[in-house]
Amino acid sequence: MNDRMTTPWGELALTRFPEDPRDRLRAWDASDEYLLRHLAEREVPLSGTVVVVGDRWGALVTALAAHGPVQITDSWLAQEATRANLARRGVEPGTVQLGTTQDPPPERVDVLLVRVPKSLALLEDQLLRLAPAVHEGTVVVGTGMVKEIHTSTLQLFERILGPTRTSLAERKARLIFCTPEPSVARPANPWPYTYALPEGIGAVSGRTVVNHAGVFCADRLDIGTRFFLGHLPGGKGPQRVVDLGCGNGVVGTAMALANPDAEVLFVDESFQAVASAEATYKANGVPGHAEFRVGDGMAGVPAGSVDLVLNNPPFHSHQATTDATAWRMFTGARRALRPGGELWVIGNRHLGYHVKLRRLFGNSQLIAGDPKFVVLRAVKR
Repeated sequence: MNDRMTTPWGELALTRFPEDPRDRLRAWDASDEYLLRHLAEREVPLSGTVVVVGDRWGALVTALAAHGPVQITDSWLAQEATRANLARRGVEPGTVQLGTTQDPPPERVDVLLVRVPKSLALLEDQLLRLAPAVHEGTVVVGTGMVKEIHTSTLQLFERILGPTRTSLAERKARLIFCTPEPSVARPANPWPYTYALPEGIGAVSGRTVVNHAGVFCADRLDIGTRFFLGHLPGGKGPQRVVDLGCGNGVVGTAMALANPDAEVLFVDESFQAVASAEATYKANGVPGHAEFRVGDGMAGVPAGSVDLVLNNPPFHSHQATTDATAWRMFTGARRALRPGGELWVIGNRHLGYHVKLRRLFGNSQLIAGDPKFVVLRAVKR
C-alpha cells in the first residue's frame, strides 16, 4: 500500500516490502508517529549515535535520516523496505547504517529508540547486547501499540537498563521511558538457547536444536513441527531440498540426516532464524552440503532447480493476520520446482491451504492430519 506519513521532519511516502498495490496494510502505525512527535516536542538531542531497534518498515529511520541513525532489525523484508523508503526520500546510500540483530552493536549509544517486538525474548537479547553501549546520558524511548506493551515488557527494560515508566496512551499507542543505570547488575544473556529433541521423531530424535532469540518456539519443539517431522517424505540420492521459512532448521536438518546425498537450502527472512538453522545443522555434524540464505522466500532460487520444498508458512505479519506470505511462498515454490517436484506444507487445518494449492498446482493431497494440523503435498505437473 502506498501512503504518506506526516512527521515533524516532513511528509514521507512509505511502503512495505515487497510492494503490493493490493496490500492495505500501512508501513507505519500510531506508535511510530507518537515516538517521532515526542522526539520533536521534547527537542531530544540527535547529534550523537542514534540507534533504532525493531523499526518495522523503516518509518523511524527514514524520518530521522538527516541524523544518520543506525537501524537494527531481525527482518530482511524490513531492511529492504527501509532501503526503498530511504531512496524514495532521496537519502544517499550509507547515510543510514542498516544493521541486523546478528551484527556487533555500536560501541556507544546516545539515543536508543526501541519499537517493541512481538517476541519478549528478542527484546531481552537486544537490550542485553546493547546495554554495554548505553551510558547515564543515553535517552531511551520505546514505543508500541497498547496491546504490545505488557508488564513483562517494562520489567525487562528495568531489569536490564534501569528505572522505567510509561506514557499515557494516545490513539492506542504508548511510549516507554527508561533512565539508564550503567552500574546495574545485568543478567547473563541466555541466548542462543540449546536443547535436545525428544525421542520418537525420526531422524532428529535426541538431536540438538539451537535457537537464537525471537525464533518461533525458541525453548521447545512446537507441536506443528513435531507433527511435520513424523510425516516427512522419504527419498534417497541427490536431491535439491529447500526448507522454506526454516526457523531453527530442524526440518531441513532432519531431511539431511535421513538423506546424506541431499543438498539442503535453508531460507528465512529472519536473520535470527537463519543463524539458528546454521547452528542447529552444524551442532549435529550433518554430512552433505547445505546453504543458508536470508531473503524473501524463493526469490533468487533459479526456476526449475528444486526437487522438494518443505514449508510451514506463517499466517501473521506482526499483529496482522494475513495469507499473503503463504501465497507468496507457494507461488515461489512452484516456480522453483522441477516438473515432478513436490511442495509439502504443514498448516493449521482451518487455514484451508488445500484450496490455494489446488488453485496453483492443480492438485493437493492430504498426507496426514489430526484435529489441529494437516500435512499437504502438491506436485508440479
